[in-house]
Amino acid sequence: MPEICRFYGIIIQMYYKEHNPPHFHFTYGEYKGIMYLKDGIIEGKAPGKVLKKVNEWYEIYKEELLENWNIAQNGKIYNKIKPLK
Repeated sequence: MPEICRFYGIIIQMYYKEHNPPHFHFTYGEYKGIMYLKDGIIEGKAPGKVLKKVNEWYEIYKEELLENWNIAQNGKIYNKIKPLK
């Protein structure tokens, strides 16, 4: 699964031609989760500080994430997104 971004030990990834609804995967050590792009709902478990950082990053780059989702659904290589600073 290609990596979109990495920050504070959090790895953000998105599969090609993945099932709907649009989402991305994140990992932090042994923790794993999924964030849905339409509503920002998170599935999975991670420390609160990690969930806060993932949500903060999502809010900044929501449009780019949806664009990447559409590119990936066509099997094309999508763009990296800037990390949270």
